[in-house]
Amino acid sequence: MRTMAEREDAGRQHAPAVQALRELVRLPTVSRRPPEEADPEPFEAFGEALARPFPLLHEHLELETVATYGVLARWPARPGGEALDPVVLMAHLDVVPVDDPEAWTHDPFGAELVDTDDGPAVWGRGTLDDKGELVGICAAVEELLAAGFSPARDVWLSFGPTEEVSGPAAAEAVAVLRERGVRPWFVLDEGGAVAHEAFPGVSAPVAVVGVTEKGMTALELRVTGPGGHASTPSAGSPVVRLARAIDRLDRSPMPSRLAEPVAELLGRLARRAALPLRPVLAAAGSVGALSPAVARLLVLAGPEGAAMTRTTFAITTLRGSAALNVVAPTATAGVDVRVMPGDTVADVVEHVRRAVDDDAVDVRVLEAGEASPVSPRDDAFGLVERVVSEVFPDAVPAPYVMMAGTDSRHFTTLCPRVYRFAPLRMTKQQRQSIHGVDEHVLVEAFLDGVRWYRRLLEELPG
Repeated sequence: MRTMAEREDAGRQHAPAVQALRELVRLPTVSRRPPEEADPEPFEAFGEALARPFPLLHEHLELETVATYGVLARWPARPGGEALDPVVLMAHLDVVPVDDPEAWTHDPFGAELVDTDDGPAVWGRGTLDDKGELVGICAAVEELLAAGFSPARDVWLSFGPTEEVSGPAAAEAVAVLRERGVRPWFVLDEGGAVAHEAFPGVSAPVAVVGVTEKGMTALELRVTGPGGHASTPSAGSPVVRLARAIDRLDRSPMPSRLAEPVAELLGRLARRAALPLRPVLAAAGSVGALSPAVARLLVLAGPEGAAMTRTTFAITTLRGSAALNVVAPTATAGVDVRVMPGDTVADVVEHVRRAVDDDAVDVRVLEAGEASPVSPRDDAFGLVERVVSEVFPDAVPAPYVMMAGTDSRHFTTLCPRVYRFAPLRMTKQQRQSIHGVDEHVLVEAFLDGVRWYRRLLEELPG
């Protein structure tokens, strides 16, 4: 950890970066589905707001627009480095909506600088997901340009405007790079973090780097039958049968197991765990066995830990009658499925049909997304780890399976090494605020993130 004097020096040096983050958080770049329903004004303003604090980046990098508001930029390598495989740094500029601004302690789009018990923090939607990372990348590039630095190999920046709605921007960026023959050495997107309070019995923060991510699949359960007037209902209406199906699915999870990256994560945690836990975690890390003891530990770790062991189902939408006095002739439920590596969409559909056990319930696949390939832990992953250990020496770097989806899944067709890591310290409460209430980033954590990106760029091998 840095001393107070070091933190003050960093704060003065990076003050423009903090101000840039605040300015960009104030822009409500809320993406919608379909994407064209989003308000274009904040997205149009975002490009101009990004140019003001980072003039050198906009002067020296080759910038172009992708998918209307997305940014794709090339930072040319120093002489001799242009023949090396480049690196792609990703982030996204869109955010999810704020459902209830009154539930926030501070204005979600006010970007207020707030004093907290842990130091000053920037408050607002997007500070963690994902404008903090986007500004961190740009600030690191700007500082290096000001110092006359050129990277050892080409660096591409890919900033998407439709990540939160699984929009087309990332796929378009991949198409551009493929057309130009760009084959990255590795790709780095948002994802893991320097997670505090991440695992029971482990006091050290865990710097989790996603080496794969679950597939995002959307299912619909649909039941049709006789509708009619609510005064004369018949037994087994579509809503009743749908409710029974939902309950059966909720009580029938898919089998748990340890994916190889999770087994390695547990093995690395064993060395920093409380003494009674060490043999349990070490055994899981060495053989990858999901013993009852390990399963209980992961459940105790909360939803994050439990979700690392299986494909998950979340009932997210329900539709029935449009009026209270009408028996619905059709009832539907939307199911958000996150497919674990090792399972397939076909496995999921078969499991759901077997769990529901009712031919009247039609199981429809609205969107099919398989789990991403597992990226290797070779020299590229080693570089990420080394920089993590330098900037966050108290943290345990480890691979893991990312539960959420990112734009980087599109890049797996272009590059086998796709990693997901946000170099920001986050408490458990902060991680829960992503897509929730009171999202904020500590200024010191943000500045450490800028430093992490800078060191990564400085350490790229030639």
